[in-house]
Amino acid sequence: MNDHCVARLVDLGNFLKSRHYEFTTPTPLTHHRVLRNRVEKAARDLRDIFGWNLPFDGALLPLPLRDKLVSEGLTQLQDTGMYQSMVRVSSLGGELYAHSRFPTSEADAVFFGPDTYRFAALIAQELAAHPLGAYGRILDMGCGGGPGGIVAARSAGGSVDELVLADINPEALALAKANARLAQVEFCTFVQSDLFQGITGDFDLIVSNPPYLVDAERRTYRHGGGDYGEGLSQRILEQSIAHLRPGGRLVLYTGSAVVQGVDSFSEWAAGIAARTGCAFTRREIDPDVFGEELDRPEYAGVDRIAAIGLVVQRPPA
Repeated sequence: MNDHCVARLVDLGNFLKSRHYEFTTPTPLTHHRVLRNRVEKAARDLRDIFGWNLPFDGALLPLPLRDKLVSEGLTQLQDTGMYQSMVRVSSLGGELYAHSRFPTSEADAVFFGPDTYRFAALIAQELAAHPLGAYGRILDMGCGGGPGGIVAARSAGGSVDELVLADINPEALALAKANARLAQVEFCTFVQSDLFQGITGDFDLIVSNPPYLVDAERRTYRHGGGDYGEGLSQRILEQSIAHLRPGGRLVLYTGSAVVQGVDSFSEWAAGIAARTGCAFTRREIDPDVFGEELDRPEYAGVDRIAAIGLVVQRPPA
């Protein structure tokens, strides 16, 4: 996705804002069920086009905008004569975020859904309780379309010196650029990096919402590695501590497999924090997410997958 695509996404976002567009994105399973239950399979309005991702009659979009989207491959004309958006747009906290189309089957798809809303709420709550100091530097590691970092910058008000949005996936960074511009967050740096390999300097706040499932197709936005998907979260936690300024915090939203009543990832994380002299808090945000994954053999013996929020803080200087 080139700079022209990014500019067209900003155009689209501004158009949708002018039409007071809002769409809350559900889980893929809910999305599939809603489409299955619909009698009318073609889009009736903007929410159908960019939320439910249904084929649409070209007359539903202004011709100049539609042609711009088509020219950049962001909308495609189908053999049926209908158009199809190659992106979806979701609302969160008064802002709009572009992300991947439905279904998110591509290896480099950029996910947005209920986890995103919980992640954003965790960040906002943490910064409301413990505001960022003046001239803070924020990193969103594995940023996807950038909602975590953008929410963090918004929640911190005028105390942010730099927001770094980092991801291994170039498609994610292009969407993050568009979303940051649309949100008018101007102090952004975008880094394509495998975790911290391309990251320089230390941070007052690191936020991260990594993939935490075991995915047979090893899709970037979904596969966390390890026994139950915890591998990437472990790497981020360990490496983040070394990149925190004194008093700096990591806010990690992830999922953890609970086996025979034990959340072994959280126990491991608490041990790492203790060994490095960091403060540690854990909250269980949702006791049971992605329950359908338990049908798969990789999760045999797992009680449930819990959505958790961890905060690890280096001691002040």
